[in-house]
Amino acid sequence: MSEIELVIRQVDTKRETFVALADEIWRLAELRFDEHKSAAAHIAALEEEGFAITRGVAGIDTAFVAESGRGGPVIAFLGEYDGLAGLSQDAGVAEPRTSTPGAVGHGCGHNLLGAGAALAAVALRNHLMATGLKATVRFYGCPAEEGGSGKTFMARAGAFDDLDAAVSWHPGCFGAVMSRSSLANFQVYWRFSGRASHAAGAPHLGRSALDAVELMNIGVNFLREHMPPAARVHYSITDAGGISPNVVQPRAEVLYLIRAPEVEQARALFARVRKIADGAALMTETEGTLEIDKACSNIIPNMTLAAAMHANLTRVGAVPFDAEDIAFAERIRRTLTPDDIAHAVETYGTPDAAGAALYGAPVPLERTPRVLGGSTDVGDVSWIVPTVQMWGACFAVGTPGHSWQLVAQGMTPAAHKGMVHAAKVMAATALDMIRDPELLARAKAELKERTGDRGYHCPIPEDVVPAPLRRAVAAGASR
Repeated sequence: MSEIELVIRQVDTKRETFVALADEIWRLAELRFDEHKSAAAHIAALEEEGFAITRGVAGIDTAFVAESGRGGPVIAFLGEYDGLAGLSQDAGVAEPRTSTPGAVGHGCGHNLLGAGAALAAVALRNHLMATGLKATVRFYGCPAEEGGSGKTFMARAGAFDDLDAAVSWHPGCFGAVMSRSSLANFQVYWRFSGRASHAAGAPHLGRSALDAVELMNIGVNFLREHMPPAARVHYSITDAGGISPNVVQPRAEVLYLIRAPEVEQARALFARVRKIADGAALMTETEGTLEIDKACSNIIPNMTLAAAMHANLTRVGAVPFDAEDIAFAERIRRTLTPDDIAHAVETYGTPDAAGAALYGAPVPLERTPRVLGGSTDVGDVSWIVPTVQMWGACFAVGTPGHSWQLVAQGMTPAAHKGMVHAAKVMAATALDMIRDPELLARAKAELKERTGDRGYHCPIPEDVVPAPLRRAVAAGASR
């Protein structure tokens, strides 16, 4: 039996423990920075396996590091466990239905992501103990990937600085190595303060904060013609100042998410949006303030490690879906549009999958540089240390991210099989790095070549703290 087969066997040995963990996290479904029970469940599972735990990384209650082993290269597995607001959905049901309307749901599969990465870490560590190989294995419990950039705060605190490599994955519709970059972003609140007055009796005495928000949004819409083609700007009016139309609204708030392919492009675009906000305040004679909520960098792909991971993906083979898995996926597929399916196949998959309900075969490695439409704080890790990720085939082909269909599939046997499959590929790839120092050396050289003299500069300013710490400071100040 080859060494890769031995580490894969270690994954199978611990399969049920971490499948149960994934299902527990699905049921807990907690929002960014509030994943206290979800983090505790991961910690308990890893402590049971003999990992030493460091809590409160970067001052964040729900961030932690689990470590085992000593000496050799330091290999990290990145885990996430946060859910999404308003995406509650009953499990295993192929229609939009929930017993808890408005509750949190795992609409991005992070219940599987954290548990699968932990499974890979434990399997690799157990293989090292069985063979006497020297390496240090870490699992990073990373909160708030959804709208919080937990890893960016952790990166700013130096949590990843002593790593040799980082490995992760994300549940999806296909088994494929991620070889693309992502969009960097800044998420920023703008708050406007004006003066209330009677909208009919004395409108001239009021100064409308809501007008300032609307003028800012109009200005940004004119900016769209002059942004980089792949840049994106989205906004949500989070406080319209009240519900009475006969009041000149004295306050209003809008939350912006500003994205671009390169972190410096996103920084420059943020500066332009800021000028528009200043102009809106000037036009309405209101006061405008901003609060940076979070930010993250674009991914730096590492094709050296991507090629190694793809070799293991091919070696492990297809996800072993069965007839029952396919039958449920067919029911989900009937709720999707042809555009959903075409987008998933073109963006993440292969034309061979266009007619499939589930597609468990390895997708060919994409070597042509492209940019994903979304953002991830894994990007910040990738600027610091060689990082490799894969998609895991867990859901019906065409399942959109952040959808009820994805939540419904989060505890299915197919999702469990995809998670275990991904853990095998991740553990085998990490073992390659330990066994082959030259592979790590080439990966580090590639990272240095791609980043050049730029190095890593955290996009979140030093004075910005994670959202729960801001709330705690505000609460203390009000007492």
